[in-house]
Amino acid sequence: MLFLRNFRLFAASVLMVCNFAAAAPEITGPFDSPERLLQWHKTTLTLEGPDASEQGEPNPFTDYRMDVVFTHEKSGLEYRVPGYFAADGNAANSSAKGGNIWRAHLCPDKSGQWRYEISFRKGKNAAVSEDPEAGAALAPYHGISGKFKVEPSDKAGRDLRGKGRLEYVGKTFLKFAGTGEYFIKQGADAPENFLAYEDFDGNFKSDGRKDHLVKSWAPHEKDWNAGEPYWQDKKGTEIIGAINYLASEGLNAFSFIPMNIKGDDRNVFPYTDYNERYRLDCSRLEQWEIVFEYADKKGMFLHFKTQETENELLLDGGDLGPQRRLYYRELIARFSHHLALNWNLGEEINNASTSQKKSWAEFFYKNDPYHHHIVIHNMGNPHHDLMGEGSRLTGMSVQTNKPDFRNVYSRVKNYIERAKKAGKVWAVACDEPGDAQHALRPDNDAGSSHQDARRNALWGTLMAGGWGNEWYFGYKHAHSDLTCQDFRSRDAFWDCCRVAVEFFKAENDSGRKALPVENMRCREDLAAAPNRCLSGKDKAGKNCLVVQAMTAKEFSVKAPAEKLYKAGWMNSKTGEWEILSDIENHKGGELKFKSPWSKDGILLLYDWAGEN
Repeated sequence: MLFLRNFRLFAASVLMVCNFAAAAPEITGPFDSPERLLQWHKTTLTLEGPDASEQGEPNPFTDYRMDVVFTHEKSGLEYRVPGYFAADGNAANSSAKGGNIWRAHLCPDKSGQWRYEISFRKGKNAAVSEDPEAGAALAPYHGISGKFKVEPSDKAGRDLRGKGRLEYVGKTFLKFAGTGEYFIKQGADAPENFLAYEDFDGNFKSDGRKDHLVKSWAPHEKDWNAGEPYWQDKKGTEIIGAINYLASEGLNAFSFIPMNIKGDDRNVFPYTDYNERYRLDCSRLEQWEIVFEYADKKGMFLHFKTQETENELLLDGGDLGPQRRLYYRELIARFSHHLALNWNLGEEINNASTSQKKSWAEFFYKNDPYHHHIVIHNMGNPHHDLMGEGSRLTGMSVQTNKPDFRNVYSRVKNYIERAKKAGKVWAVACDEPGDAQHALRPDNDAGSSHQDARRNALWGTLMAGGWGNEWYFGYKHAHSDLTCQDFRSRDAFWDCCRVAVEFFKAENDSGRKALPVENMRCREDLAAAPNRCLSGKDKAGKNCLVVQAMTAKEFSVKAPAEKLYKAGWMNSKTGEWEILSDIENHKGGELKFKSPWSKDGILLLYDWAGEN
């Protein structure tokens, strides 16, 4: 008995030592309610792991590999999520370069009980290996497991955490997994150096490489409100204010390049130094995350343009080597939990080979647990080689080159039709409409750009079947693609974007439901040229037609037979409606219409009777 008692005491002491060496991970919720674990909200697993530092050996970014498998007990849904080194766990505020905190983020689809199990391995370049079992299991962290419970989401309105993850579902529009609604995008493409912000940590502000392009975002300081995020001594308020302003205008997206080494700006990169490729700046990346997490709350789609043409071959000569794998893995580990985003393989990609581009897309598909939308940006190269089932791309980010935006409609329409013929439907957006010099000009120097952008690009994209736009600011004007610090510089135009989104989403007083954009297609045969037409059926089989007037003259529309058509014109500039008399017992064939607002008129024919 004495031996047995001593054995039990010994076993208990061993367990205590193990528990002390590998404390149970902490599971926390989002920034605005860390004590609550909610569906569609960021859920963070924090592990006290091996001590490390940004410049230390082993390299914490390449030589340790942390992955966490999260499993929903009832459904069996499983996500393998890459983890990352987080310094002291508070680097955004402390600027720490070392510590023993390692993290992984889950965005849970479902409420209920979840399990986790940690894989923690150590070995030279283990994190960038194709083999998830590379290196050796590192005790006592490897194999740690546990459970936590997630409650249903309590969010509504613009907050994406009430809508769910935005997903590619084989249609021309992306769909929110929670609410089932389809997303129409209107946001800012410029400035591409959105993240070149003086309040982020790092020496990029004073390294002599285009430091004059670093932003203060000072005009948006007034848009920040007490109680909203910041870091350190009230840093970050201006960039948070910029997001507030975009949201207040009804916009729902913004774009940025997270790595523009050798590019037009050269102030944005995740590394500790401009010339570094294997070590990342933990505090700066955590500060980026504060901005992105707040963007979720404000209903913002995050457009990750992962590189630009000047640096498309910078990492491993364009191959999927250790540098590129590390860069992609860190983006996925730190940011893939966000609900609405796409991975853009690069802006104006022209020099990478087809096999290289396909390998980039394949990496995101295999390693992003949530399979976010994957696109590429054209200019010289149209990337037709990426269409079809032989590529993981799910869409296109279209750029055009005319100051009056006149080729947007045809470009978007061509991509949609060509992709479908290749065997895979693409969701296509026009994310850099216009030309490099002018495009969308400031309100005080607008010329005809706002009218042209509204008619030819905004509505041109939507009438071609595209899922939205992000707006580029030409370099010959104030607040350009590199110099913009004030989104109010285009304040007058944002109203037109909001009007368009509200038209399709029915966020107005028309008394109808959202239009079935996911089932609508460009039908030039149904409206007399040069007018444009979208046509489709809703879930109940009712016909819906939208016609953009491209002439002030009367024109004909070939409407399918329908017992009742409600009809109305909307002014695409002001959002004003003129409701027409009902069209009853239409036998099919031509109907005649004339826009009350010339080329600003948008005609809707739809049976939404009884849907108030």
